[in-house]
Parts: sequence; structure tokens; C-alpha cells
Amino acid sequence: MGFESCRNLESVHYINIKFVKEKMEYTMIFMVSTTLVLLCSTSAYAQTVGSPALTPTPAPAPAPDFVNLTDLLTVAGPFHTFLGYLQSTKVIETFQNQANNTKEGITIFVPKDEAFSSLKKPSLSNLTGDQLKSLCLFHALSHYYSLADFKNLSQLSPVGTLAGGQYTLNFTDVSGTAHLSSGWTNTKVSSSIHSTDPVAVYQVDKVLLPEAIFGTDIPPTPAPAPSPGIAPAADTPSEDSGSGSSSPASSPPSSSYRIISSGMSHLLLAISGGLVLLL
Repeated sequence: MGFESCRNLESVHYINIKFVKEKMEYTMIFMVSTTLVLLCSTSAYAQTVGSPALTPTPAPAPAPDFVNLTDLLTVAGPFHTFLGYLQSTKVIETFQNQANNTKEGITIFVPKDEAFSSLKKPSLSNLTGDQLKSLCLFHALSHYYSLADFKNLSQLSPVGTLAGGQYTLNFTDVSGTAHLSSGWTNTKVSSSIHSTDPVAVYQVDKVLLPEAIFGTDIPPTPAPAPSPGIAPAADTPSEDSGSGSSSPASSPPSSSYRIISSGMSHLLLAISGGLVLLL
């Protein structure tokens, strides 16, 4: 009996320990689950109610498109002569670097082929290599200018060019049109070839000739041919023709005046004849 009682007690004790362990495990699982639910609920509530909405960071501005000046001048033409000078002097590389590798950009004034063919004096054939290079650089400004900017630019004249030094241009605004003067050359911007920051290319009708190369002894500009005049109207005689002039002759009497005078003469003769008979 004693042995059986001990075994029964051990069994009951084992069962109690197992029950306690299981109860502790369930309690632990319940506590962990409850804690996770509370944490998730608190986090969701904080995100939806407590925390302010975040402002999205704006995307960076896209980089300006690369402008190939050689392709642009080839297609936009006819600028073959000027482009040939730019390539032979390698000034096209300077323009390209200024256009795409600086923050200032570039403004280029491109003469048409006709401007070179019509240029007689002074001739460009006698220029040295350095002078021809300076002439090409003289056609560009080291900053991007839109057409609207030329009105303010006229107040800053003279304006330096990429040729530097004494190679300057004068700008004037005439009714919204930009006019350029280099001393030897007076021209205007006739059209816009490309005008998107940082590159502006404008067409001009004449080659820009700098005084730093050709001097200040500028020949006078020939006067424009007079337009055909209109023949003046015939002068009308004035009322006062001067102290030595004679007064105009009286007009002859009219025919009605002559008839009345003749009738009066006949009447007087008839009365005179009657008086003679009475006497």
C-alpha cells in the first residue's frame, strides 16, 4: 500500500507540473501575441494620425540637351563659309566648349554666305591666321542672351566678345529689333536660328569687322541713291508780282455791253433828228 501510494503521489505531482508548464506556455504565447498586436496597432495609429505627411523631394532639373554646333550650322544654312572659317581656325571647338561646359552659355552671330561673297573691302584673304581666329571669336558673346535681353544689353554697350580686349560690339534696340555696330559694320539680327538656354544662334546680314584688326580709318558709308522725285506742280502767279511788274490788262467789254451801247447811240440820233425837224 505504501508503495502504491507513493507512485500515485508521483503521478499526481507529474501531472501538476506538466499542467503548470503548459499553462505557462499558453500564458507566454498570449502575452507575446497581445504585445505584438498592441505594438502594431500603436504603430499604425501613429502613422495615420500622429505623424505629418512627408513632402516628396522634387526631382532634379534635367540637364540641358547637348547642342552640336557643327550640325546646327550645317542644317540651318546657308552658313557654309562661316562654318568653314570656324573649323579651319578650330574656333568651333571653343564655341562648343563654351556652349556645353560652362554655366554662362554662348550667343553667336552667324553671317550668311551672301555676306561674305558681297564683302569687297576690306578683304579677308590678307588676314593672318591669328587675325582670322580673332575675327571668328568676334562673332560670339560669352553668355546666353535671348532676343528679349538685347533691350537691356543696349544699355551696357560696348559689350565684350569672346575675342577679348578691344574686340567689342555696340548694341541698340530699334522697335524691338537688335542692331549691332562694330565701327566697320552696321547690321541687325534678322532671324533666330536657335535660342534655348544655354545656346543662342542668330543670323546677321553682314560680316562683323572689328576695328582692332582693320583700324579706325573707316571709309564713309555711301549715301543711298535718291528715289525718283515727283515733278513739282506749275507755279501759280502771285497776286503781288513785285514793284516793277505791270498790272494785268483789263479784259475787253462783253458782247452784251456792246449791244446796249449801240442801242443808246441809235436812240440819241433819232431824238436829235426829230428835234431838227421840229425846228
